[in-house]
Amino acid sequence: MNTARALASAHTESGFAEGRHAIGIDVGGTKIAGAIVNLNAGTIAARRQIATDYHRGGAAVLADVTALADDLLAQAARLGVTPRALGVAVAELVDPEGQIFSDHLIKWKGVDVQALLSRIAPTTVASDVRAAALAEARHGAGTRFRDFFYVSIGTGVSGVLVHDGIPYIGSRGAALVIANGTTRHHCPNCGHVSTSIVEDIASGPGLAKAFGPGETGQTVLSAAASGDAKAMRLVDHATEELGRVLSLLVNSLDPAAVILGGGLGSAPGRYFESLGKSIRAGLWESDQRPLPILQAEFGADAGIIGAALSTTLREEPANRPQT
Repeated sequence: MNTARALASAHTESGFAEGRHAIGIDVGGTKIAGAIVNLNAGTIAARRQIATDYHRGGAAVLADVTALADDLLAQAARLGVTPRALGVAVAELVDPEGQIFSDHLIKWKGVDVQALLSRIAPTTVASDVRAAALAEARHGAGTRFRDFFYVSIGTGVSGVLVHDGIPYIGSRGAALVIANGTTRHHCPNCGHVSTSIVEDIASGPGLAKAFGPGETGQTVLSAAASGDAKAMRLVDHATEELGRVLSLLVNSLDPAAVILGGGLGSAPGRYFESLGKSIRAGLWESDQRPLPILQAEFGADAGIIGAALSTTLREEPANRPQT
């Protein structure tokens, strides 16, 4: 996040109360973060964050989200603002009606989270990557592009095409799975078949597991920055594999830019630089344009801001895709 946005997000400025507001909550595999969001400016106040600890099950996570929403409503009253709605971004697949149909981490599949939380305020549920992309489209790095491809790289890896400011949802809500397909490599000499999933290589947990017990993706990036040969090799391998996938998507979708978010995608240094080189290396050879590959402006707050902004999509024409 740039300095101006960091200052605007850190406290309530004099103009924060002017305009429309909503509560945004981002439910990820590592943390649950929420805040009161000024929809007109993309700024936040009263930010809160707790550990997700998704191993406890969906009911416990939902109870935490409910308590966080109640707390933020109370904080809004103290700040003199009235949130119009509640937006929840979740690290799962969400259909066009806001129903969750996967349970990789957050066990809410088959639970009408939208209806349950609407007892607090009118609620919209969205997939986290589409929420983050929406934040960048409306107030962040994507504002100067008619279309761009947004990639979130952190606990997992996912991405979405944004066109005219709206993230594309697909026919079922699954138009974000970009690094989960199994890749099979068949050796013509020995006959061995190896399989891999790019997310298991390029994500934070993937890097950490390859580096050693008790490590995190961020410690691998730090080690690479300090010149650790193993860490640098792992980062280069991860970005080479992910770059191959992203260059295929760029060649297929022809976006005006690629915007990288999430903990790894937003981190400065070797991961971002190596991934950019890998994407460009795989572009169609006749594509001579200087494709912008940028980092997201909102960093860890993108999901919060986008979750709140997703509540406004109901007001837009019905024929436009929703998060």
